[in-house]
Amino acid sequence: MSAWDSEKFSRRTFLGTAAAVLGAMAAPAWAQDNSTQMESDVNGVVRRNISSFRSLRWQDHFANTKNGVILVDTTSRDLHFWSEDQTIYKLYPTSVPLSSDLTRKGRTEIIRKVMNPSWSPTPAMKARDPEWPDYIGPGPLNPLGTRALYLSWQYYRIHGTQDTRKIGRRSSNGCIGLYNEDIEVLYDLTKVGTQVLLI
Repeated sequence: MSAWDSEKFSRRTFLGTAAAVLGAMAAPAWAQDNSTQMESDVNGVVRRNISSFRSLRWQDHFANTKNGVILVDTTSRDLHFWSEDQTIYKLYPTSVPLSSDLTRKGRTEIIRKVMNPSWSPTPAMKARDPEWPDYIGPGPLNPLGTRALYLSWQYYRIHGTQDTRKIGRRSSNGCIGLYNEDIEVLYDLTKVGTQVLLI
C-alpha cells in the first residue's frame, strides 16, 4: 500500500467514524433506543442480507399480475415487483419485523398511497415503549421515510426509512421498509389495488 493509499484509507475511516458519531448524537433518544433492537450475530456484527436474495417467479405465488404484484420474502428480506404487463421487474432489499410475533404473512393489497407521510405509533408499540412520541410529521425524523404504501391490514405498510441501517435486517415493528430511493420508484410503479403477498 502506498503512502497515498494509506492516507486515503485513514481519511475515509476518520470521516466514516465521525459521521456515525454525529448521526448517533443527532438522533432523538427514542430513535436511538429503538435502533439497539436490531438483530446482530453472536459477535455483535450485523449481517446484511444482500447476497441471499432468492430468485422467485410470480407464477408460483399469484394467479395473475392484474394491477401489478408485490412479493415480500421475509426470510431473504427482499421485495419483488412485477408490473401488470410483466415488462417491469424490480428487486429491492428490505427491513422486516423484529420477531415472528410481529410478522404477518399472507395476501393483502395496497389500499392507499401517501407521499411524505406522517406517523403515529400503534397502541401495541406505545404499550411496549411509552417513550415513543405520539406523532411525527413528515420530514427527516419520520420513520415512514418519504413514501408509504398502506395495506389492507390495519397498521401494516410498505414504506421508506430515514435509518438506512435497518435495511437487510430484522428491525421493524411489523412493516416492510425500503431505502427511500427504492420506495419512491415503487410508489410510482404501484397503484391502489396492487396485489401484495408476504411469505
